[in-house]
Amino acid sequence: MRLLVVNVNTTASMTEAIAASARAVASADTEIIGLTPRFGADSCEGNFESYLAALGVLDAVASYQEPYDAVIQAGYGEHGREGLQEVLDVPVVDITEAAASTAMYLGHKYSVVTTLDRTVPLIEDRLKLAGLDARCASVRASGLGVLELESDPQRAVEAIVAQSREAVERDHAEVICLGCGGMAELEEAVSAATGVPIVDGVRAAVTVAESLVRLGLSTSKSRTYAPPRPKQITGWPLPTSGR
Repeated sequence: MRLLVVNVNTTASMTEAIAASARAVASADTEIIGLTPRFGADSCEGNFESYLAALGVLDAVASYQEPYDAVIQAGYGEHGREGLQEVLDVPVVDITEAAASTAMYLGHKYSVVTTLDRTVPLIEDRLKLAGLDARCASVRASGLGVLELESDPQRAVEAIVAQSREAVERDHAEVICLGCGGMAELEEAVSAATGVPIVDGVRAAVTVAESLVRLGLSTSKSRTYAPPRPKQITGWPLPTSGR
């Protein structure tokens, strides 16, 4: 089985970290391919960058020429999953939805701890759109920019732990979701500090994608995610039919 794990930003080192986290939980017969968009922002922290990332991810997947069995969009709260589902005939898993749905198996309420406060509404909207908001206790911001997760890891752990504790103690969350693909591999530190299960969206998405592939299931094409109607796409060579 081959899974494409697509970073939503253009920071290659973050793609490598995300892919390494994915490989840590992938089955022995699963190959993880990390993809970095050829255009876009070096971090996604707002609507403009998120919409740009949606195009970058579509382009990265459309440009990959080898066979693959599923795609993971490794951006928390980002746009674009629906477009991928229209143009692909393999499963598409978004880490936001994978983390939240996994968390609901583990406790009554979950909270998301993310980066900057401006990203909170984007995550809240994605959870609501996916029907996963009813059991979300809160979405909390650590105050860190995405790139600070790499440049100042000690401060990142401290900030994420502090907000996770607040989510458990004040918001009564029983599970914490790490709300950024760049937070991969922080589960152990946050779990030790809070005493509750910690869900990393990248790792959760790998297990979901593997399950869908093994079950022989993919996106329904009967209505919402039917392939785009044939038409002229001007100025950008994006394929409009599934693989």
